[in-house]
Amino acid sequence: MQHPVLFQPLTLGPITLKNRIVMPPLTRQRSGQPGDVPTALMARYYQQRASAGLIISEGTQIEPRGKGYAWTPGIYSQAQIEGWRGVTEAVHAEGGLIFAQLWHVGRVSHQALQPGNAAPVAPSALQAKNVKAFIETGVGTGELVQPSIPRALSIPEIKALVELYAQAARNALAAGFDGVEIHSANGYLINQFISSHANQRTDEYGGSLENRLRFLREVVQAVAAVVGPQRLGVRFAPLFTSTAEDRVYIGFVEDDPRETYLTAIRELEAQQVGYLSIAEADWANAPELPEAFRREVRAAFTGRILYAGLYTAERAERMLETGLADMIAFGRPFIANPDLPARIANGWPLNPLQQVGLYGGDEQGFIDYPRYRPAHIEAEQAVPS
Repeated sequence: MQHPVLFQPLTLGPITLKNRIVMPPLTRQRSGQPGDVPTALMARYYQQRASAGLIISEGTQIEPRGKGYAWTPGIYSQAQIEGWRGVTEAVHAEGGLIFAQLWHVGRVSHQALQPGNAAPVAPSALQAKNVKAFIETGVGTGELVQPSIPRALSIPEIKALVELYAQAARNALAAGFDGVEIHSANGYLINQFISSHANQRTDEYGGSLENRLRFLREVVQAVAAVVGPQRLGVRFAPLFTSTAEDRVYIGFVEDDPRETYLTAIRELEAQQVGYLSIAEADWANAPELPEAFRREVRAAFTGRILYAGLYTAERAERMLETGLADMIAFGRPFIANPDLPARIANGWPLNPLQQVGLYGGDEQGFIDYPRYRPAHIEAEQAVPS
């Protein structure tokens, strides 16, 4: 077998992953309408990829205001819970494990996506720049638009949002998920609270780093109380560069990203969170995280660490061998290769990623990617019996 460390089992709290290969959250915009309900088509998609050690679902909004892109699924209605149950049962039938990613976009939204065409909600009334929301313009059609100017949340509304995260975690368990991941990256709501650029509050949720981390801390505590800390992951996207492209794909450039994220990670350590997910830049010529920062992350966090970015199997194996990571996520390769672990194990070639069907649509570019068929099997099936 090629890349043996990738295929070593791994314990994650009370569960055991069959390998270290993770399918990360991947927005595909295939939920059923009306109601943003997960569908049988989505169940098939995830079932095809159940050979991953762990699947983390696409971001699923915890409430209607948490939506920033048309046709993304939610986890706040009974119909959505039932839809996700079809997904989790399909994955479990193939021996897989799946966590739900709990998502709220905050200000990265548009009034057309909000209940009653209201303004999106955020820590402060500052419009999101260098990023787009996606609105529906017709049946199966949509367009990218500039996010609307948000309104600032009141303290009682912030407390209510913490409970909405907890309720979403309860819904995830009811839907059969094995755990949850809190999305705290990519410039979305929790990341907005953490960032001094998006959070200009002067109350207990703004100002100092300690205050800006308060919302994250309260959400983690509330969700951990529901699912247990060992069945909980948190995703960050530390950014050490400052180009517009970086901001579009990752989130905020903090004034001191090292101090910001190491402090946040120490908070997760104090709460005994099961795993930390770090999303790295994943486009051509993207900057890598500083090696010194990776080592500081490992020293600060004793739980499992998951990295996602431009990882090949070879780079993933080297990362695991260093001990700086426990799991590696493969995004685009998992979209195009439902049997990715088998391809990595055997050194088989990978399907190319299609742009058609990447976001929205039907079966094309979603569940029609082929599994690899070795030549000797093709030959045997071609011989008449």
